[in-house]
Amino acid sequence: MDKIIKSEEEWKSKLDPEQFRILRKKGTEFAFSGKYDKFKGVGLYSCAGCNNSLFSSVTKYDSGSGWPSFFDVFNPESVLLITDNSHFMTRIEVTCAKCEGHLGHVFDDGPNPTGLRYCINSVSLSFDENQSGK
Repeated sequence: MDKIIKSEEEWKSKLDPEQFRILRKKGTEFAFSGKYDKFKGVGLYSCAGCNNSLFSSVTKYDSGSGWPSFFDVFNPESVLLITDNSHFMTRIEVTCAKCEGHLGHVFDDGPNPTGLRYCINSVSLSFDENQSGK
């Protein structure tokens, strides 16, 4: 996968301030505030920074966490998993493999068949109902 490398100024000009704060500065949106938390559209979720295909609506479920949750990725090569020791805890950060934008975190308390919960910021995502996501 070809990496997208941009300067901080280039990212600031491409993204809105909230997208920049989350995707580039590893922020998070408030629980239950994201546009995709309760969204039930059928299609494909991509990175808002670079349009890399990330999650299918087929794997989306309501975890009750307040963030869009998925039990699997669209393509294992589309994300990078990184140990995150911030905030006095250890978590696994999920980033876009193409632009290295911060997406959220993955936890091992999800449903079958994977047992995973990819807890993702809505601001980090774009949605395309014209893509099947299968």
